[in-house]
Amino acid sequence: MSEETMGEFNRTKGKMVDDFKAIVTDADDLLQATAKVSGEGFNVARAKFAERLKSAKTSLAEAERNVVDKAKQAATATDDYVKGNPWTAVGIAAGIGVLIGFLVAKR
Repeated sequence: MSEETMGEFNRTKGKMVDDFKAIVTDADDLLQATAKVSGEGFNVARAKFAERLKSAKTSLAEAERNVVDKAKQAATATDDYVKGNPWTAVGIAAGIGVLIGFLVAKR
């Protein structure tokens, strides 16, 4: 995976995680705001919602750890490959450079 691709992946992942965290935070705020409202049915619904929110927070933390671990594994594998096959990596990079140069020159 190239640095540019990895950077785009990290930006997208970060945006998705930030959006999900915002949703969880808003849901938590909503739960806190309704704490003073009473009623048996409402209390049961609030408890169920609180449990689901807790589960979502746990899932988010776990997913974030998995994504970070996978990214580290991919980076390590790429680094090991390049160190083990430097001329192959140089050849691939040169080929990609020539291809990009050809496509840019064609415009």
